Amino acid sequence: MTISVNIRKALRAGPRSFLLDARFESASKRVVIYGASGAGKSQMLKAIAGLSRPDSGVIELDGQKLFDSSAGIDVPTRKRRVGYLFQDYALFPHLNVRQNIGFGLQRGWFNPSHRGEPEAVRYWLEAFGLAEVAHQRPTELSGGQRQRVALARALVAEPSALLLDEPFAALDPALRVRMRAELDSLQRRLDIPMLLITHDPDDAATFGGHVLTMADGRVAGEGSNG
Repeated sequence: MTISVNIRKALRAGPRSFLLDARFESASKRVVIYGASGAGKSQMLKAIAGLSRPDSGVIELDGQKLFDSSAGIDVPTRKRRVGYLFQDYALFPHLNVRQNIGFGLQRGWFNPSHRGEPEAVRYWLEAFGLAEVAHQRPTELSGGQRQRVALARALVAEPSALLLDEPFAALDPALRVRMRAELDSLQRRLDIPMLLITHDPDDAATFGGHVLTMADGRVAGEGSNG
């Protein structure tokens, strides 16, 4: 994965303001954006995914411009071919596991049928050990199972890159260790480029091929874990 980001966005909430002025380039298949809460990590990730529009700048992924304010380019989220894992997983509570995974393959906001299940959905149900709970809803699942469902939904459409927003923050410490190992193994097996944001140094140590430190809306430093 080659990624280049050079964006600015002013955020305001009442009397408070925040300036995201993020610039970095990387050719690593594992990029970790590390920093404290409020550093601007999530805002930058949302801009890369197309969930938030910068005020100005350029975002380029593997030679394709996803956003370029001067050229009037702003590729819609669904066409950026990136899988996005939200911090709280953002599963649909009224859909079961099978339907949540399949939602990424459907066009429009409607309830995917459990009939005529696509082969890709069956694959990820089996790959993540979710076949036995395929009929259950998110509230009936463990934290680890919810994360697997969210990951499967992000991967089912075969994205060119995976973006993860604090993927382990919602898990208890013991489960965090296990799921970190699972994701590490999965990424190596799929060989999919990954950009992960976190405030946990253990995440940076595990996944950081290229580690960028972010503070006050800017990339303040970088390094490598080899």
